[in-house]
Amino acid sequence: MMKRRDFVFSSIAAASGLAGLSMVPANALAAKAQIYTGFLSSAAVGGYDPVAYFTAGKPVKGKDQHTFKYKGATWYFSSAENLQKFKQMPEAYAPQYGGYCAYGVSQKAAVKGDPLLWKIVDGKLYLNINKQVVNIWNKDIPGYISKANQNWPKVLE
Repeated sequence: MMKRRDFVFSSIAAASGLAGLSMVPANALAAKAQIYTGFLSSAAVGGYDPVAYFTAGKPVKGKDQHTFKYKGATWYFSSAENLQKFKQMPEAYAPQYGGYCAYGVSQKAAVKGDPLLWKIVDGKLYLNINKQVVNIWNKDIPGYISKANQNWPKVLE
């Protein structure tokens, strides 16, 4: 019998184009990194500047000359000023749940967060996996944040 966690993982994997993984139980996968970077990358937030969401109000690609290693990932920034802001207070700018999909974490699954599908809630940055999930997330953001906070970081195991 498929557990709820495995079902959620399978559903999100299928919706995100990871159908080949949809039959793999979530607990069969190795522990996940604290910061989501993708399979073949070390870039946090897909190489986007996490500070820019707060200062520019939109995703801005980071530059190779403004990088910082934090929690095992490489973070990119669009300016030296944003890099310094992050260095001073990384927890204020880093996306919640290590950049994994906030809705996914609320459902006990650690899946990709898309840096183009974002929202700042109460001064914190959240990412989601796809537009369908964003529509679900928007129906009860406080409830999903509460559930995700309870599940984080256990979903990485």
